[in-house]
Amino acid sequence: MILERTELNVEDYAREHEEASRNIQQYLSNPINAYLLVKRLTTDWKKVEELITEDVGKSFVANITNSRSDLKFPTDEDLNGAAVALMRLQDTYKLETAQVARGVLNGVQYSTGLTAGDCFELGRQSYHNRDYYHTVLWMQEAMDRLQEEQNATTTSKPDILEYLAFSIYMQGNVARALSMTNELLELVPTHERALGNRAYYQKEIQSKASQSKKKRGEDGQDDTAIPEQNFTVAEERVKTWEEMTERERYEMLCRGEVSIPLEVEKNLKCRYVDRGIPFLKIAPFKEEEAYLDPRIVVYHNAIYDEEIETIKRMAQPRFKRATVQNYKTGALEIANYRISKSAWLQEHEHKHVAAVSKRVEHMTSMSVETAEELQVVNYGIGGHYEPHFDFARKEETNAFKSLGTGNRIATVLYYMSDVEQGGGTVFTAINISLWPKKGSAAFWYNLKPNGEGDFKTRHAACPVLTGSKWVANKWLHERGQEFHRPCTLENQATDEVDIRH
Repeated sequence: MILERTELNVEDYAREHEEASRNIQQYLSNPINAYLLVKRLTTDWKKVEELITEDVGKSFVANITNSRSDLKFPTDEDLNGAAVALMRLQDTYKLETAQVARGVLNGVQYSTGLTAGDCFELGRQSYHNRDYYHTVLWMQEAMDRLQEEQNATTTSKPDILEYLAFSIYMQGNVARALSMTNELLELVPTHERALGNRAYYQKEIQSKASQSKKKRGEDGQDDTAIPEQNFTVAEERVKTWEEMTERERYEMLCRGEVSIPLEVEKNLKCRYVDRGIPFLKIAPFKEEEAYLDPRIVVYHNAIYDEEIETIKRMAQPRFKRATVQNYKTGALEIANYRISKSAWLQEHEHKHVAAVSKRVEHMTSMSVETAEELQVVNYGIGGHYEPHFDFARKEETNAFKSLGTGNRIATVLYYMSDVEQGGGTVFTAINISLWPKKGSAAFWYNLKPNGEGDFKTRHAACPVLTGSKWVANKWLHERGQEFHRPCTLENQATDEVDIRH
C-alpha cells in the first residue's frame, strides 16, 4: 500500500515536471500552476516524507530533508500567500469556483485543474485566515470532486465536513452547521470536536427558538403584540457609479467593464512629439492621450527590448518584497495591500539604465537630477497594489524627508512586459484603465502647478490573472524643476503648462 501510494506520487511529480519543463516561465505564469507547485513542495511533500518514514525509516528522510532545505523549498507561509493570491483573483475577476477548479480562467483553459485535495488545501488555508466565505466555497468544491475521484485521493469526507460545518456556522447558518456535524458523526461517531460542536449548536438553536417564542407571546407570559408588518419585494437597484465603494469601482476597472465617456474620448489625440530635441526630430515620441484632466499620456516604443532584458537581469538578484512608506514615521514597511517584488537601479551601473533615465527627461521636459533611482517591480501570482497616491499628502510630514528633494511631482511608468490577463493600471477617481503593453510608458503629474497634490491621480495596480507583469518607475521630485515647470499661485489646470512641444 505504501509503495503504491509512493509510486503514484512519483508519477504525478514526473508528469508535472515534464509539463513545466517545456516552458517554465509560461507554466508559472498560470496562478493555478503556481499554487500547485508551492503545494507540492510543502503539504504534499510532508505526506511523502510520512510515507517514506513508515517504510524505510527516519534517517533516510533526514537526508532528504537536509537536501530539501539546501534547495530553499517554499514554506507554509509561501503556500498561504499563493492561496490568498488565488482568492484575490477569484474575487476581483468574479471567477466561479468550479471553473477555477477545472483550470479555466475567464473562459480560457489553462491547466488540467485541481484535485479534491488541492481544493481542500485552498479551503484549509482560507480557514486559517478566518476567511470562512472562501472556506465554504472550496470545501464544497472538494466535496464534489471527492465523489468523482473515489479512491484516488487521501482527502476524506469527515475532514471536509469538519471545516465546512464550522465555517457555515461562522456565516450564521447554525441549522445547516448542525446537519453537517450530524453527518460527520454518522461517519465518525467518536469525533470529539464534532460532539462538542453538536451540543453547542443544539443549545444555540434552542436558545433562538425560546427567544422567538417569547417574542410571539407563546411562553405563557403577557407580551405586547407585535404589529403586523407588510413587506414588499423590491427589485434590486443597480448602484450608480457615485454610490459604489472605491473597492467596487477598482474591481470593475480591473475587469475592463468601464469605458471612457464619448464626450471625453472624442477630445483625446495621438501625435508625434519632438520637444525641439535634435534626436527626437529623427525619432519622435509616439504620444497617445489617455485623459486630459489630469493629463495622462502613454508613449509607445519608449523602451527597447535590449534595455528591458538588461534591467530585468540586473534587478532579479536584488529583488525583495516591495515596501511602502509609513506616513507617520517615514520608515519603509511591508503591507498586504502591495504584493510585488522590487529592486532599485542606479544610472552609473549600466548604460541602459542611464539611457532609460535620460529618456524620461525627453518625455517630460524635466530634470532627473533629483529623481529617485529606477525602481523595477515584478508582479507575479495575484500581484497587485491597491489604490494609492504617488505624492505625499500634507499630513504625511515625514514622507521623502530623507531625500530632501520635495514631493513627487510626476511619475513615469515603463511597461516591460505584456500581460495575458489582468495587471492593468487603473485610476479610480477618473475611471480609466491603462493596459500593459511591452515597450510603452505612461506619464502624469502628481502635483498641480501650484504644488498641491492632484487627488484625481489616485491609482492602483490590478492583480495579475495570468502572466508576469514587469514595470519600472521613475519618480521625479520638485527640486530642480523650478524652471522646467514653474509653479503658479492658483489651481491652474495641468495642461496650462504645456509639455507637448
